[in-house]
Amino acid sequence: MLRLKRIRNNPMGIFLLIFFIFLFLFIASYFSKSTLTYFNGSKKAPIYSVDTQEKKVAITFDSNWGEDNTEEILEILDKYNVKATFFLVGKWIDDYPEKAERLFKKGHELGNHSNTHADLTRVSKTRIIQEIQLGDNKIMNITGEGPKLFRCPAGAYNDLVVNTVQENNHYCIQWNVDSIDWKEQGSDIEYNRVIKKVKPGSILLFHNNAKYTPKNLSRIIENLQNQGYTFVKVGDLIYTENYYIDHLGNQISK
Repeated sequence: MLRLKRIRNNPMGIFLLIFFIFLFLFIASYFSKSTLTYFNGSKKAPIYSVDTQEKKVAITFDSNWGEDNTEEILEILDKYNVKATFFLVGKWIDDYPEKAERLFKKGHELGNHSNTHADLTRVSKTRIIQEIQLGDNKIMNITGEGPKLFRCPAGAYNDLVVNTVQENNHYCIQWNVDSIDWKEQGSDIEYNRVIKKVKPGSILLFHNNAKYTPKNLSRIIENLQNQGYTFVKVGDLIYTENYYIDHLGNQISK
């Protein structure tokens, strides 16, 4: 009791006591987060970016409904001779089979983005497998082979999702540069957001229906090419064996 009274009468003692309490709570909260299990040096994490000294990056597009800019995006990619990775939802392929086939014929990579864009963290393992397999089948009908890349709808995942994706022979792909183009906050805002975050091995995220993406795509490609960057498909960017993933989701070759 005497020690507590001394602390109460000592402003510095009170400050230190509060500081250590908050420090303890912060550490406890950090280590209790489930996301920690994704970045523990194992292969149980999605790939956000790739550790490389080469100035190469991958542009990715998630298929979405609404205003469709797929044709304009293809024209821009053709203009700069850039190949990208398109993560397609099975239902989108059902609605736009000709566009899905055109993406493949243009030499772009098709990845699986589930069949219905369901939140996979809220469904059973059986449903996750179904979403993967149905999406695979629709892409296989176009390409003649099953895709090796999978991106979780809305980027939402947990241990069960990541493990199931990997058990079904897919690399789970996220991104480390998000244009957030779906919010349509403004061309310059989205452009600067991307340019500031790009580094060698980055995976960039866009959507095929976003308002400012076609205009920004030209600016971004030109800027990065002027900096010496080259553009590759995700399948050509990632390591397919002998790798680990660090606490930031960076894929590193062993």
